[in-house]
Amino acid sequence: MKDEGRKVGTFEYCTFALCPLPFALCPLPFAFKKNMPADRNFISLNIAILVVSDSRTDADDISGKTLAERATDAGHQVIEKKIVPDDVYQIRAAVSNWIAADDVNVVISTGGTGVTGRDGTPEAVAPLLDKILDGFGEIFRMLSYQDIKTSTIQSRAIAGVANATYIFCLPGSSGACRTAWDALIKEQLDHRTRPCNLVQLMPRLMEK
Repeated sequence: MKDEGRKVGTFEYCTFALCPLPFALCPLPFAFKKNMPADRNFISLNIAILVVSDSRTDADDISGKTLAERATDAGHQVIEKKIVPDDVYQIRAAVSNWIAADDVNVVISTGGTGVTGRDGTPEAVAPLLDKILDGFGEIFRMLSYQDIKTSTIQSRAIAGVANATYIFCLPGSSGACRTAWDALIKEQLDHRTRPCNLVQLMPRLMEK
């Protein structure tokens, strides 16, 4: 099991930071409110990227590179990028290793979320998740509809959390990766995003 201190790092955290109300309207007692931080600092996370493809190599991989560049530009650390074939067990093994690693905060995969016989990323990852973030897939398909219309129903993009590690499974196209990162993942992996974000919840992911 991952150690929270090594996993998240040390940063100021307030359990009441989820409240979206202005300070003056907050119903909490002043003793609580006076300890709430006015600003949040950016926290750099360690991200692992998995490219699921039977044909891609490092030389012609666009989607994985797109995610790596965007994550790095946002201030995060891409500590590993790996390519595996469309095989449920190889996908599951790679993600499982990262989930168990103390130095991985986020796993992002691209590819294998379609409906063909070789598309098995959701089936590989879903059994590993402690909790599923249903809203991610819902909003991602809503955003994709603006670009590809009804074709978006073919995407089975999912997200969730396992052993204090956030996992996002995206389609294989670079356009889908850009949409998912720019419109959803980037802000939720930014500790400064209000009213709430996934990073501020990290200290509580291992609660019993």
